[in-house]
Amino acid sequence: MSRASQASAAPRLRNGVMRRGSTWSFVIRVTDSGGVSKPRWVGGFPTEAAAKRARDEARIAAGRGEFVDRSTLTVQAHLEQWLLTHALEVRPRTRAGHAHLITTYVAPRIGRLRLQALRPADLSTLYRELMDSGGRGGTPLSARTVEYVHAVLRKAFADAVRNDQVLTSNPAERAKRPRKEQAAAVVMWTAQDLASFLTTTQGHRLRCYFRLAAYTGARRGELMNLRWADVHLGDDHGQGAFVRLRGTISVIDGVRVEGSPKGGRERTVSIDPGTAEVLIEHRRRQETERALAGTSWVGGDHVFRRELGEPLFPDTPTALMAKLRRQHNTAAVQAGAPPLAVIRLHDLRHLHATLLLKAGVPVHVVAARLGHAHPAITLRVYAHVLDDQASGAATTFEQLLQGATTDPQHGL
Repeated sequence: MSRASQASAAPRLRNGVMRRGSTWSFVIRVTDSGGVSKPRWVGGFPTEAAAKRARDEARIAAGRGEFVDRSTLTVQAHLEQWLLTHALEVRPRTRAGHAHLITTYVAPRIGRLRLQALRPADLSTLYRELMDSGGRGGTPLSARTVEYVHAVLRKAFADAVRNDQVLTSNPAERAKRPRKEQAAAVVMWTAQDLASFLTTTQGHRLRCYFRLAAYTGARRGELMNLRWADVHLGDDHGQGAFVRLRGTISVIDGVRVEGSPKGGRERTVSIDPGTAEVLIEHRRRQETERALAGTSWVGGDHVFRRELGEPLFPDTPTALMAKLRRQHNTAAVQAGAPPLAVIRLHDLRHLHATLLLKAGVPVHVVAARLGHAHPAITLRVYAHVLDDQASGAATTFEQLLQGATTDPQHGL
C-alpha cells in the first residue's frame, strides 16, 4: 500500500473526535492544578454522536475544573464497591435489599458496560426490559420494583459523581422511568374490627404481641427486639407504663440480625393500663414456660420468645396473624357476621395512627409514637386522614359559635 493510501486509511481526528476500530474516542485539553494544559483521551463510545455528546460534556466539566480521568471501571465493579461503602450508612436489611436488586436485575444486564460510557438510554432500556420480562421465568416485573431499582442506581451513580469523582453527571437523572402504577385503594379495619380480632387472639401465647402492635404502632422488628428491661409497667394500676424501643430485628440470608431502629433513634411509647396488664400476664406465662423447660431453656431477656426461650423470627407473627384472621372469619361466617378484610401485620401500625388522628390527637404526638423523624412525614403519609378531619372543620366552627351565648353587657 502506498503512503498516500495509508494516509487516507488512517483514522482522522475531526473536531476532537476519532474512530478507533469499532468504537469512537474524543480528546480535550485539561489544565491540571499546576496550570499545565495536557490532552486527555476518552474512548469506548459506540457511535460518533455519543462521543461528541461526551466531548461536549467533558469540555464544560474541564472549564469548571470538574473533569474526571478516564476509567475502565465497569458498572458492576462500581456497584460492588458502592455496596461496601454504602453499608456504613444504612441498616443491614436495607443494604441486603439493595444488593439483591443489583445482583438480580442490574448486574446480569448492564454490569459489563463501562461506567463512564453508560448513557441514560441504557438505563431506560434496562427498565423497559425489566418491565417486560424481568421477573421469574421471564414474567413482567412490577413497576414498583423497577422504581426501586432506579432509586438504588440513582443513589449509586450520584455517589460516583460526588464522592468517587468517576462520573461527570448522573445518567439515572435523565433516564426515562416506567409510569408509576396507580396505588390500589387501601383496605383498613375499623376500631370495632380491631377489637374483634384482638378478642380472637385471647388464649394464644402471643396475644400480647398483637396487643402491643395495635396499641403502640411499633414496627414488627422493634417488638421482636423488645427486652423486659425496657418494659416499665407503672404503678399498681398501670399508670405511667411505657416501653422503650431501642432497636429492631431483621432476617438476612436466614440469619436473625439486630440493628438500630429506622431513623437510628430509640423512642419511648406510653402504654395504657390494660396493655400493661396483658404484659404482666405474658410475663407470668413466660416464667411458667421457663420453669417447664428447665435446663433446656435458652437464656435471654427478649419479651417475645418461643416455648424453649429462643427469640422469635419476624415471620412468625406475620404468619400467625393470617392464621388467626382465618380462624376469626370461619367463626364469623358461622355466626352470620361479616368477615374481617385481609390486611398486613404492618397495617396494625397504620391503623394505630389513623384512629389516633381521627380522634383528634395532635400530629406531633402521633409522629413521636410512630418514631417519625419529623411530623411532616406523618402529615405526608396520613394526609388522607387529615383531609377527612379538615372537611368537618367548618361545621365544627359553626357549632362552636351557635353554642356560644352572647352577653349583652359585653357585646361582640
